[in-house]
Amino acid sequence: MAGTIDYKALKDGGFIRQKQKDNFSLRLKVVGGNLTAEQLITIADVSKRYGDGHVHLTSRQGVEIPFVKIEDVDSVKAELLGGGVHTGVCGAGVRTVTACQGSQICPSGCIETHSLAVEISERYFGRELPHKFKFGVTGCQNNCLKAEENDLGVKGGYLISWEKTLCTLCGVCIKACREKALSVSDDRIVLEDEKCKHCGRCVKSCPTDAWKGKSGYILSFGGTFGNMIAKGDEIFPIIEDRETLFRVTDGALDFFAKYAKHGERFRVSIDRAGWDVFRAEMERAYYGPPRSIR
Repeated sequence: MAGTIDYKALKDGGFIRQKQKDNFSLRLKVVGGNLTAEQLITIADVSKRYGDGHVHLTSRQGVEIPFVKIEDVDSVKAELLGGGVHTGVCGAGVRTVTACQGSQICPSGCIETHSLAVEISERYFGRELPHKFKFGVTGCQNNCLKAEENDLGVKGGYLISWEKTLCTLCGVCIKACREKALSVSDDRIVLEDEKCKHCGRCVKSCPTDAWKGKSGYILSFGGTFGNMIAKGDEIFPIIEDRETLFRVTDGALDFFAKYAKHGERFRVSIDRAGWDVFRAEMERAYYGPPRSIR
């Protein structure tokens, strides 16, 4: 029987071989760390019937069902799908998208992370690439999701503005700013742009709404945290709109597909091709195609 088993296809579909012969730990698709109660019930039932009754929570917000037998693979997939649960991917391609709770739940959040994670997943999940590729979405500078550890990290931030007529110069925003980017001068609040991290603490703390904030996206590229450890690099100012965001993410994956050698991580392919080459291609994606002049 062993000669007829396509282990690569099984792994690509989320079935990871265990040390126990013909046993697999099945990785499930969990986007942004969210599962419904009904999905949890389905997972528990499948684990009891086809595993050993326990599940494993992975470091990337995933769920794995260990001790699935080779002869039960098709039945497990069918029963999970019937309960709205999809299998994950483990091969060379875009993995499950992770995310923190974001502004929908967390008071610190600057962006709504789950809907963005779903949109990224629907756009890219399972796309074949030279090696695995991980997205991580975090809602603010608290960085609970550790965005820079991902091949492409998305961090929420605020583009801020100040309205003098609403300000009482109470100083709350100055105390709230961890970067010491704010000060008072000539009856004005002065912002040192180079110090601002777009955390939005001034906006959230202001008792008179003198500070306004518009949500945006801070991207980092080339992070990895495994056999090789590297922090992702930011090369753009905060991005204001989803259209630009997805032009850039499209460009990053296209760059990886174009330049990477098989089995090479995104960071390594950037380093080898050159960051100047990478920046040039990302800038073309960032600004978009030139507009025709009529």
